[in-house]
Amino acid sequence: MKGSEKLDGRVAIITGGSRGIGREVALALAKEGVRIVVAAKSEASTDLLPGSIHTVADEVRALGSDALPYRLDVRDDSAIAGMVAATMEKFGRIDILVNNAGALWWKPVLETPMKRYDLINGVNSRGSFACTQAVLPHMIANGWGHILVYSPPVDLSALPGKVGYLISKFGMTMLAHGLAEEMRGKHVAINALWPVTAIESQATINFGLGGPAFWRKASIMADSTLAVVTRSPDELTGRALLDEDFLREVGVDDFAVYRCDPNSEPPRLLAKDLPSVGGIADVRRARGV
Repeated sequence: MKGSEKLDGRVAIITGGSRGIGREVALALAKEGVRIVVAAKSEASTDLLPGSIHTVADEVRALGSDALPYRLDVRDDSAIAGMVAATMEKFGRIDILVNNAGALWWKPVLETPMKRYDLINGVNSRGSFACTQAVLPHMIANGWGHILVYSPPVDLSALPGKVGYLISKFGMTMLAHGLAEEMRGKHVAINALWPVTAIESQATINFGLGGPAFWRKASIMADSTLAVVTRSPDELTGRALLDEDFLREVGVDDFAVYRCDPNSEPPRLLAKDLPSVGGIADVRRARGV
């Protein structure tokens, strides 16, 4: 499954890294020797939202890698600049950025207050743009970099009922397509990545979106991410990837290992199939950011 690029000693920033997919990605990269910046708002674990930047950093260290927990709100430009400066001071380089922080609001236009619209766009499209812009000079200087945005391929049929949310997510995908062209010849890649099924997370649990038979484990996104960043940045860039389809492309054919219910294969569920729900106070104020 892996490509030829060696990751030992590289440095990855993972936004929304305190739980769920972000945590899984952090641990998967740490096992490959990547040093991890765990960037999220959660500094303390709670019953509703278990996990924090510190608990994940401890897990990374237990795997033999190094970690920097950093409290980050991706809507705060000064905090992003501080994170990049702290990363460079501690590790001296930035090789991988995973834009995983996200805010949810799956409602029609008339049920989307501007306060919510500003939140989802501030976290999703603007936050990803700002973090990407901040790390780019260091990746260009190193002559190597991988950036991922967790967003779906642009599908106009998906828009009705989720216009505000998909504006924010499709904006991330546009960043991947456009920046890839701007970085041609600079050895910095950017790709979008999205799951084809619901993923077990605090969001799917708290929203009651199905159950174990409906979900895959977050490890499928971690393995997909690993399959991207172990390839040369010049080989793989500017694509909107789907996790299962991309893993099949690189030789994976056993997806039973990702089932939450070992006896049930979850249905494919793309952006157009998302149910129309709001956000448990926006998943307690933008989950994992």
